[in-house]
Amino acid sequence: MIMVRAIVRPEKSAEVMQALLEAGYPAVTKIEVAGRGKQRGIRLGDVIYDELPKEMLMVVVPDEEKDFVVQAILQSARTGEKGAYGDGKIFVSPVEEVYTISSGTREA
Repeated sequence: MIMVRAIVRPEKSAEVMQALLEAGYPAVTKIEVAGRGKQRGIRLGDVIYDELPKEMLMVVVPDEEKDFVVQAILQSARTGEKGAYGDGKIFVSPVEEVYTISSGTREA
């Protein structure tokens, strides 16, 4: 199994979650986060905002469905036709084990 974590603009979060739902991936964890990327925050006049609000969406999928999920996120999280700085990042990592807490069962 694979965990896909996407850091996206807050205003794009609902759109990404809807795209995942329509693609058949309703199980998503959403966390409000703050941080900065290569742009090192944003300057508005004399004020520098070092950390910007973002949302992290996490979804666990079978290995063979990873590319489909990544493409759904890329297409729905991008601002404008070409995208822009601050649109976010996607991180993909292996998941060794998954357990359902209510039943205590290990999932395949």
